[in-house]
Amino acid sequence: MSIGNSPEDERPFEDVSGDDRPSVGRALQQARINAGLTVDDVSNATRVRLPIVHAIEADDFAPCGGDVYARGHIRTLARAVGIDPAPLLAQYDEEHGGRPAPTPAAPLFEAERIRPERRGPNWTAAMVAAIVVVIAFVGFTAFKGGDDGAASVADGATPSPTKSAADKPKPKSEKPKSQKPDPTDSAIAAAPQDKVTVKVTADEDRSWISAHDHNGRLLFDGLLKQGESKTFQDSEKINLVLGDAGALQLYVNGKKIEDDWQRGAVERLTYTKGDPQVG
Repeated sequence: MSIGNSPEDERPFEDVSGDDRPSVGRALQQARINAGLTVDDVSNATRVRLPIVHAIEADDFAPCGGDVYARGHIRTLARAVGIDPAPLLAQYDEEHGGRPAPTPAAPLFEAERIRPERRGPNWTAAMVAAIVVVIAFVGFTAFKGGDDGAASVADGATPSPTKSAADKPKPKSEKPKSQKPDPTDSAIAAAPQDKVTVKVTADEDRSWISAHDHNGRLLFDGLLKQGESKTFQDSEKINLVLGDAGALQLYVNGKKIEDDWQRGAVERLTYTKGDPQVG
């Protein structure tokens, strides 16, 4: 029998704090019971693991892994049980030393992201130069042959029939035009194939995000305001945690991710060089 399947039988723990208002966990638990939901229902609806839901309702936020994750879980659970998360977040910040400050992106990553890609040799210019040399050689040979024919006629010899100007191959006067790639909708559509490139844009609302490379090194941990974007790049994979996935738009290796994430949902995602497979 799983814990939390019968909300009618649950007995809320006693709030022994000196404040008249209930604790954050107590308020979430009471709202869930009033909504007729079990812990399993809330866990399935929010994708927050069952032990974490139990811990939060018991005011134990250690399993969340930090204040930023705890605030995201509180917001998600409050919306799932139908109450306003703002007072609970303010109460949590008051009891835990204030709202956490966003962490700037790693300088080493920024240096890697703006490093220009090394260009290969310009084969188009080399081909044009070769064509010019061939045309010059053909023209010189034709001009020299014409002088020899004129000398033979002057000496009384019968000139050999020559090809008319119309029969001579015409040199190419125009240089081949280099083909330019069609413009794309996103600046990262031409991302290098030997790396994974992820662009996150807060197009509907602000959201907290966290990004790590394949070695677990932190690339970014902070709040992405509405209209702002962050681009992450790694040789193997990018690990993301999105505090409000429904407010964000993702582009992976130049392709838009069309997943229908709900507002307030916390998503943990991993993308590699081969993603997305379809789309």
